[in-house]
Amino acid sequence: MSTDAGVRMLEGWHGWFATITGVVVLTVVAFPAAALVTWALARTRGGAWRRSLAEVGVVYGTVPWVWMILLPNDGDGVDRARTNLVPFRDLIHVMAGGPVTATVQIVGNLLVFAALGFFGPLRFAALRSVPRVLALGAACSLLVETLQYVLRLDRVSSVDDILLNAAGAGLAALASRPWWRRLPGDPEVPPRPVTGVPDAVPQRPS
Repeated sequence: MSTDAGVRMLEGWHGWFATITGVVVLTVVAFPAAALVTWALARTRGGAWRRSLAEVGVVYGTVPWVWMILLPNDGDGVDRARTNLVPFRDLIHVMAGGPVTATVQIVGNLLVFAALGFFGPLRFAALRSVPRVLALGAACSLLVETLQYVLRLDRVSSVDDILLNAAGAGLAALASRPWWRRLPGDPEVPPRPVTGVPDAVPQRPS
């Protein structure tokens, strides 16, 4: 695509907010603002950098992907609702389209909720479990796929997308696992009761 064609594509609000190219450009342009918000939050909280980075990272790394996959498909102009409830059928079809198509589609789906999987456990103690992150990724993906179907965006609401989105969140959670530690403000974990030690029996006065 030439530079002139790209500029013409981004003319008007529709080009910026209703095309994948526009969303990608806006995401890149917004990076300094995201960094500034992270710095401001950390400064306000007395140096809580990890917490601030996690909150901004979840939003910055997730919202653009969700926005892109909720854009209407560039098809024949017909609003359609299509579904695939057979696991791995779409994956096989994508892989048959060649290595480039398969890489773009599979990696793209893995990245949709990767930021949520990576930064979520750093911010919320309740998410410091890979199965919980997998469940959250699958639930969020199911919501997005349902919206695609209800809004008739001419996209395929596929169970394979849910599997890949959840897998991406889980892999990202594994990548951030070395930094899972309790921060100030996290709920206290109650100590386990000691078992196997009999309680002292009070002696009766003689």
